[in-house]
Amino acid sequence: MPRSLAGDLTDPEMAQPYMKKDDDDSDIEYSPFFGIEKGAVLQEARVFNDPQLDARKCSQVITKLLYLLNQGETFTKVEATGVFFAVTKLFQSNDAGLRRLVYLMIKELSPSSDEVFIVTSSLMKDMNSKTDMYRANAIRVLCRIIDGNLLTQIERYLKQAIVDRNPVVASAALVSGIHLFQANPEIVKRWSNEVQEAVQSRAALVQFHGLALLHQTRQNDRLAVSKLVSSLTKGSVRSPLAQCLLIRYTSQVIRESMNTQNGDRPFFDYLESCLRHKSEMVILEAARKITEMDVTSRELAPAITVLQLFLSSSKPVLRFAAVRTLNKVALTRPLAVTNCNVDLESLMSDQNRSIATLAITTLLKTGNESSVDRLMKQITSFMSDIADEFKIVVVEAIRSLCLKFPLKHRSMMIFLSNSLREEGGFEYKKAIVDSIVTLISAIPDAKEMGLLHLCEFIEDCEFTYLSTQILHFLGNEGPKTSDPSRFIRYIYNRVILENSTVRASAVSTLAKFGALVDELKPRIFVLLRRCLFDTDDEVRDRATLYLETLSGEVAVGNSEKDVKEFLFGSFDVPLANLAASLRTYEPSEEPFDISLVSREAKSQPLQDKKAHGKKAPAGAPALAPVSAVDAYQKVLSSIAEFSGFGRLFKSSEPVELTEAETEYAVNVVKHIYERHVVLQYNCTNTIPEQVLEDVTVYVDATDAEEFSEVCSKPLKSLPYDSPGQIFVAFEKPDHVPATGKFSNVLKFTVKEVDTSSGEVDEDGVEDEYQIEDLDIVPADYMLRVAVSNFRNAWENMDPESERVDEYGLGARESLAEAVSAVTGILGMQPCEGTEVVQSNARSHICLLSGVFIGDVKVLVRLSFGLSGPKEVAMKLAVRSDDPEVSDKIHEIVASG
Repeated sequence: MPRSLAGDLTDPEMAQPYMKKDDDDSDIEYSPFFGIEKGAVLQEARVFNDPQLDARKCSQVITKLLYLLNQGETFTKVEATGVFFAVTKLFQSNDAGLRRLVYLMIKELSPSSDEVFIVTSSLMKDMNSKTDMYRANAIRVLCRIIDGNLLTQIERYLKQAIVDRNPVVASAALVSGIHLFQANPEIVKRWSNEVQEAVQSRAALVQFHGLALLHQTRQNDRLAVSKLVSSLTKGSVRSPLAQCLLIRYTSQVIRESMNTQNGDRPFFDYLESCLRHKSEMVILEAARKITEMDVTSRELAPAITVLQLFLSSSKPVLRFAAVRTLNKVALTRPLAVTNCNVDLESLMSDQNRSIATLAITTLLKTGNESSVDRLMKQITSFMSDIADEFKIVVVEAIRSLCLKFPLKHRSMMIFLSNSLREEGGFEYKKAIVDSIVTLISAIPDAKEMGLLHLCEFIEDCEFTYLSTQILHFLGNEGPKTSDPSRFIRYIYNRVILENSTVRASAVSTLAKFGALVDELKPRIFVLLRRCLFDTDDEVRDRATLYLETLSGEVAVGNSEKDVKEFLFGSFDVPLANLAASLRTYEPSEEPFDISLVSREAKSQPLQDKKAHGKKAPAGAPALAPVSAVDAYQKVLSSIAEFSGFGRLFKSSEPVELTEAETEYAVNVVKHIYERHVVLQYNCTNTIPEQVLEDVTVYVDATDAEEFSEVCSKPLKSLPYDSPGQIFVAFEKPDHVPATGKFSNVLKFTVKEVDTSSGEVDEDGVEDEYQIEDLDIVPADYMLRVAVSNFRNAWENMDPESERVDEYGLGARESLAEAVSAVTGILGMQPCEGTEVVQSNARSHICLLSGVFIGDVKVLVRLSFGLSGPKEVAMKLAVRSDDPEVSDKIHEIVASG
């Protein structure tokens, strides 16, 4: 910092030179905060107590304190209190600069409620001062430190400040209202008239903050927001900032009311009119919101035209905003952006690298097949000049382009491999590797070329994670190529040259080649035997395991297929479930059976109901979901009537059959067996003056024709606040996903209880209580079981079991809603994050996996697309261990 600036903040003793220029240069740069310590500054703070205040000295000390606080330095309670009380004495000074620093200090210290009153009177005095600067800052500080009780006392002053003629004071009051609304919404809502007056202000910032606060007070009332937008779109908003806010609120109303459909659309017409506004920020905001909406090509065209004009602007910020918006549009509607290609090409040489990167990636999304080679040449010379984060964006765009034009994969694969050899960080190299892996998986002709490029990369790869990822992928894909032997040299080099983690991964990859390519097995065995002398025990153990099992010396299963499944098959038991089962396993003569571990993947634990008067039922295990099935199995197997039902396939999460505040709380858990369904009703009596006896649930299965009741286990007594369980068992057809609706009535005998003595009346009254109906749906017969590699699992399934059909899902709010609905109907586990749908996406692929009743593995590929304005079409492909189950999945979707 130059001496002229440093002199205002510090004295010569505190300033230390941190950069010295040439000796012949007389200027020396100083850091005003060099080497300061909290203890020394706190000592200096005693200057606040001087009878004759030195405003300049006090300002320097406060500046140091603020610096320490903003650097993350923490003050103890005693230190903060001492500084706070000392700072409050500075209100005696009339120095304007010092007063502003005092305001900042009080905000940073955030005094506790028992300290606030010390400064309240001073701040309120400033709030009514004739000096506007004092008034505005006092309002901001006071609203940051007061609670609701004090707020009611100064509410009148804040209302006056909102309509003050000085825009600085009015804005300060409005911004304070925005912050206060979080904790005291009811008080702020009472300022509606004043805020509406502020919205009509001629001051730009006052109108902006007024509109923000007015919308905040009405945001939960859709009709009120719609009326607000309707009144303001008629031309009363002059501030460009407020206009931008209004555009956002208008687009929100349009989305919620679906006014983009045919008919009168005044709100959309308002957005189009904003494209002709004199302010550039308003034009950009309107164009951006129109491009984010689901509009026709004709409605989108004006926004694209405006953005195209901004591409040739002399202002870098306008060029950047325009090209970034077009880049987002190109993701979903590339044809709409093709008219801008000439302007985008001119931006490839823009001095601003961010603009150039966005221009290139947009061209990659909108370009046609004939322009690919030309674009690749331009990008090659461009890549060396940009940072890694921009390179990643370009790599991802190239991957998308290659998937769009697979015949051009050779030139793009060469570009990616050349990029691997250049300097770059981990994220950049990972993006390239992921892109090559994606292209190999999607384009069969690119497999051998891509694998060789990856092999060359791991010869000189400094990242362990990428080396192991590539080796794993090589083990899956390499044996399927025309000449697998060419990859062995690269893999074995890793055993010789790399660290133990990579060596262990290379051993596993070699074993996969030996297991899947019979001609290579003898040579692989030679290499694995060499690994037995490795210095790392993990490498030696893997080599020993693979040699013993692949050579047949250790029996695993009944066939060679069982050996391969044991060594390289996906581990479909979630590790959390396995860990929970091992913790609950009691040592005995019977060994631990992994087949009994639940394979259902659950994303969240069972939530105990904490409503008033209701506790978690004793029979509903208060365990994490990973051990819930084990706990339910123990409870059910201890009941003689259910012991012959066999292994429990699945237990659902509790389904509430009563409202939260009712006198009797009931939820039900559905336990699914091969030939039976057991309904466990968890009941809680929330009335202290009653005890229920002979409690049972009468279940009417008239609408569930495939079920027949076989037995029930009633509850003898249900005291107050002591949960109990009632069980009702039904028989159903074997391995069939029988569905139906069950009507439930809780029947019991009520006996009065003397709450003071606890005595129960002998006489009781028979009574019944209607509870909600229960549905058993197809999803109850499906376990949510994840697979680690969906593509491999899909290819390993018998293609003969595949069933494909197309369905129309009708009008939907979005593709995300359609994905969620189908996933919910099937009750399957989304894989590889495919349940997430990008906003404004017009197509999506979702991958699901699960285990159907009867332990039948099922894989599903869902392809969604928009066939009309809101019409969603879906293609469903199913593979399973049993072709009949594949047919049943289609029947479930068709009937859902």
